[in-house]
Amino acid sequence: MRGLRFISAVGFATLLFPVIQGGACPSSCSCGSPGGSRGLHVDCSSRGLRAVPGLPRDTRSLDLRNNSLSRVPAGVLDTLPGLERLDMAGNPWHCDCHILYLKLWLQDLSAPSLASVRCASPAPIRMKPLAELTGNELGMCKRLLPVRCLGFFWRDLILIAGAIITLLLVAWALKFSKKLVCQLNLDRYGARGRLLRRHNPKSHKVH
Repeated sequence: MRGLRFISAVGFATLLFPVIQGGACPSSCSCGSPGGSRGLHVDCSSRGLRAVPGLPRDTRSLDLRNNSLSRVPAGVLDTLPGLERLDMAGNPWHCDCHILYLKLWLQDLSAPSLASVRCASPAPIRMKPLAELTGNELGMCKRLLPVRCLGFFWRDLILIAGAIITLLLVAWALKFSKKLVCQLNLDRYGARGRLLRRHNPKSHKVH
């Protein structure tokens, strides 16, 4: 009887406080499983957030409206494989090269969500929808290569330079050896000719 009461209590508590799988619910947000569907709805709207908080991995719907977000660091949303809905309207987005990650992510997830995101800065594109921005409006996007990629680049460059130098040395060696062989042949035949002339001095006289 006590076991049944314990199980019932656990089940009731689970209904009131859904278990957050794949990570705890952020303290600044509220989480729940609407309609008994798989995955979580995470509501972080109107919380004055300046950065995207750490989110449960099984987040399915995310509401970040009306906060103080100006950018989303690259890779933050990639940790949410089950995310199907994302609302980020009403934030003061700074639309420079760093906004490209969010733009491309929303393009794949939801076109309406992308259309609701508007730029707050810089001034020339203020209030313009992020979806309508062109590369020229985002400015000169000089994306630096990761350090690991730079390491591979310099390694490959050194290998290529080494191969070129080796080929040049081989070509020079072959050319030098060919000239040396020719010189040795000329010296040998020249010595043989001199010996022949010494042994046949009359062969060059005119009769």
